[in-house]
Amino acid sequence: MPTITLPDGSKKVYANAITCLEIAEEIGAGLAKAAIAAKVNDELIDLTLPINHDANVSIITSKDKEGIGIIRHSFAHLIGHAVKQIYPKAKMAIGPIIEDGFYYDIDYEKPLTPDDLKIIEERMKELIKQNYNVVIEVVNKEEARKTFEKRNEPYKVEIVDGIAEHETIKIYKHQEYTDMCRGPHVPNTRHLRSFKLMKISGAYWRGDSNKQMLQRIYGTAWATKKELNEYLEKLEEAEKRDHRKLGKRLSLFHTQEESPGMIFWHPKGWTIYKTLETYLTNILNQNGYQEVKTPQVVDRSLWENSGHWEKFKDDMFTTTSENREYAIKPMNCPCHIQIFNQGLKSYRELPIRLAEFGSCHRNEPSGALHGLMRVRNFTQDDAHIFCTEEQIQQEVSNFIDLVFAVYKDFGFNDIIIKLSTRPEQRVGSDQIWDKSEQSLADALDSKKLNWSYLPGEGAFYGPKIEFSLKDCINRVWQCGTIQVDFSMPNRLKATYIDENNDKKTPVMLHRAILGSFERFIGILIEHYAGNFPTWLAPIQLAVISLTDRNSKACIEIYKFLSANGFRVQLDLRNEKMGYKIREHTLDKIPFILIIGDKEEATNTYSIRTRNGKDLGPKSKEDLIDLLNTSILLKGVITDDT
Repeated sequence: MPTITLPDGSKKVYANAITCLEIAEEIGAGLAKAAIAAKVNDELIDLTLPINHDANVSIITSKDKEGIGIIRHSFAHLIGHAVKQIYPKAKMAIGPIIEDGFYYDIDYEKPLTPDDLKIIEERMKELIKQNYNVVIEVVNKEEARKTFEKRNEPYKVEIVDGIAEHETIKIYKHQEYTDMCRGPHVPNTRHLRSFKLMKISGAYWRGDSNKQMLQRIYGTAWATKKELNEYLEKLEEAEKRDHRKLGKRLSLFHTQEESPGMIFWHPKGWTIYKTLETYLTNILNQNGYQEVKTPQVVDRSLWENSGHWEKFKDDMFTTTSENREYAIKPMNCPCHIQIFNQGLKSYRELPIRLAEFGSCHRNEPSGALHGLMRVRNFTQDDAHIFCTEEQIQQEVSNFIDLVFAVYKDFGFNDIIIKLSTRPEQRVGSDQIWDKSEQSLADALDSKKLNWSYLPGEGAFYGPKIEFSLKDCINRVWQCGTIQVDFSMPNRLKATYIDENNDKKTPVMLHRAILGSFERFIGILIEHYAGNFPTWLAPIQLAVISLTDRNSKACIEIYKFLSANGFRVQLDLRNEKMGYKIREHTLDKIPFILIIGDKEEATNTYSIRTRNGKDLGPKSKEDLIDLLNTSILLKGVITDDT
């Protein structure tokens, strides 16, 4: 006689086992119609599976957080149903959910095309309209294996073979199509409405390049048509903001096959890079950091001693010389310890903050490379703070303030904070990890910030706080980090003399604000859609002559502004004014200065913004004030800029 406790605390006792669908029907017809699954003692289960024990039960609908994941997973099965109807010889592999959607990997002899994708999507819509029930059957391993052997599904058989003998397996029957899954899934296709298939790509079976290449069909699904449309509009907007396209159109950078994953910076892009570097240098100087520079190529022995060789040797570029093996540095931390180790350090000198815009190389897979976002050569805005245990909380607290101030200057005010804890593969004792994780949690709590845990995502040498920012279309980018490391300084024999004249190992805090210059610039390009605020814009103002006789006045103001540190472009071409204005507007230059006979006669300058706003005539003094004010606004975007 199971006793069922509902979310409002009420209890119901049943003489026999009961399904959650039956419970929902007792509560009300509306809930039963909307129900897609249930949570039983915090475990999600299918509505039609019986409960024969006491349990806390809540009914899940599409409005619940868990509901959309169930809907997306069910859509993955629906891909399988449609594909098998259209291409009976296709072999089905796996179909999990991902962020904002789902995919299914299939093995089919013919490469699928975008036209095939449309056909599959239409078939899925036809199946949905049938409002058929999804039937669940719980079987043992032997029965499951026979089911998929009979259907000639080798990938399913392989999955079954990897399941423990005593475990039961859930078979989901979609009319004539049969799949397997942990579930739960929707009970009927009437819950599957708002979706779109997005693309086809290749994927190795189980992610192993030595195994069969499969075809992966991606899709997205949402609880309502409105949410789907909003998501597709967001993707369309993201496409317009693609940093690779804007980088090419605005002549900021490019990549090419001769140097995969490496960036060719053009003058305008390099100007943005150097502006960032100058900005951060000033920030570091104001916050007690000392800038250093370390070698690019370092003997293998240092990476072995630091622990990086064992963990990351496959991701390192290596070279040899005179029978010695070297690694092109993938990170800066071991080298910074070498600088710390030069000369005896006293506790009175701590904390010591060493910063480097360190150029690093990592042998990322070619298929993962993506413009500025994923590269093989990148520059970290890296720093390492050597401190005592007692100084950790204050240093972390200071860094949190610094991160928020810097992000604000770029127009990012919505910051997500997560504490990443110990991974399975790590160095150091549990006691050290306990101490490290607690020190970071205490620092966050002392700032009264909202944060959450990210279990198992810490670095192999220590836990970390991750700072993620939201851009203008609500995409989340993980950028800044600060990590506590008790292990590496000890491995590399870093010491200082404490107040008792004893040698002690310092704690090392690894920290970065931007993460990498390349990726952060990519984020900025997409966040601003190339419309950089004046302080970051590679060209801040274009000077245009109305006629040839105005050229002299244009050259004079160009030289004056350039001499005063503004980034100015001079345009004396014999082209129509409308053409020149349009070109500089498309180049997203914040301000356009025009000089004609009228301006020369009144000793003024006609100013307009890239948004087409006419700011009217300005004196030289007014022009300087306008530019300086716009630059000081930093991340604040106004109608004028």
